[in-house]
Amino acid sequence: MTFRIQNRDARRLWLNTQGLAATPTGPLDLLQIIKNLGFVQLDTIRNVTRAHHHILWSRNQNYREPMLNKLLAEKRALFEHFTHDASVLPMEFYPMWKRQFRRMGEKVNRSAYYKTGLCKADLEAIVARIEAEGPLSTHAFDTKITGKKEMWARPPHKLELDNMWYAGKLSTSHRESFKKFYDLSERVIPHDLRSQDHPDDAQIDWLCRAALDRLAFGSPTEIQRFWEATERQEVESWIEKSKEGLKQVELQAADGSWSTALAPIDIKRRVEVALQPTKRLRVLNPFDPAIRDRARLFRLFGFDYRIEIFVPASKRIWGYYVYPLLEGDRFVGRIEIKADRKAGKLKVARFWPESGVKWSGSRADKLEAELYRFARLVGAETVDWVCQHPTKSLAQ
Repeated sequence: MTFRIQNRDARRLWLNTQGLAATPTGPLDLLQIIKNLGFVQLDTIRNVTRAHHHILWSRNQNYREPMLNKLLAEKRALFEHFTHDASVLPMEFYPMWKRQFRRMGEKVNRSAYYKTGLCKADLEAIVARIEAEGPLSTHAFDTKITGKKEMWARPPHKLELDNMWYAGKLSTSHRESFKKFYDLSERVIPHDLRSQDHPDDAQIDWLCRAALDRLAFGSPTEIQRFWEATERQEVESWIEKSKEGLKQVELQAADGSWSTALAPIDIKRRVEVALQPTKRLRVLNPFDPAIRDRARLFRLFGFDYRIEIFVPASKRIWGYYVYPLLEGDRFVGRIEIKADRKAGKLKVARFWPESGVKWSGSRADKLEAELYRFARLVGAETVDWVCQHPTKSLAQ
């Protein structure tokens, strides 16, 4: 008989898998959090704090901003590369990422965007400088953008540094104020990891299993999109070969409908042992992996969410950088906040309760408490509401 997962159980299991079920306190094992997630997306926007810091803080609020770069730059416990976007991954995953270096290197070689006009001698000179001088950022080079300066235009040397970074010839040594420093991979990646050579089939098997393990349940498309390091056909082939180690389940959506999904063979045990989500109200980052797949988010929680940073202001439904509010296993609202670090303030610009959610005084108090915890992460002491504070008068 096909194992059926009720919607509340699916939500509970997903939040457990994503590290959002337990209260985010206690001893901090930062590397283990990243291993459990698989990767953490990097993003340059610092609305309150950058997305990678917020994602990690959401799992354990003892996290502080300098800790991630220490793992990357000093302990060499992480490496940086491209999943669906720029991300940090546990260093131990490196041998299973080699085909992704090849895939990305081939992709940029085919792209007209990455055609720089620099000759072989120019590229050799870039590498020679890094070899002689140590890690360098793009600011160490002085080539200029030619032609029309469009939004995503980059100088030739920046594109070539990224070409070599995508292909694995260069690696991120460290970051300073989010500025990336490139170094030779042999000086960043431990020799024993660089020297391992696994066939593509083994890497694909690892990528698919690791993805499904972190999804807990999912479709072939969701497995493929998790790392964005495989092709759909490769995932389908893996599923066919791995049938005996997988379980097909029926999954209930928030609207009561049912669909089939794949799950690890021990899915029943996973559902049984998954914790009930904490009742603490959480402010999640727009790039949090728990909500990154918007279709999955809507199917499980009935929460229709989009980030509108690239939408013209006049066409936005909500706002530039709007944070979802999670309470237990339910999304209860959205909030637009921004930190003024110099003034030591967290400013609340706008707040929206979800339809059908009553904002009692106790729920509003929980939000206030979480905002003050979030403020402390960035050294702010006060939370200023420049919009209406949620109270019973906001009940829907």
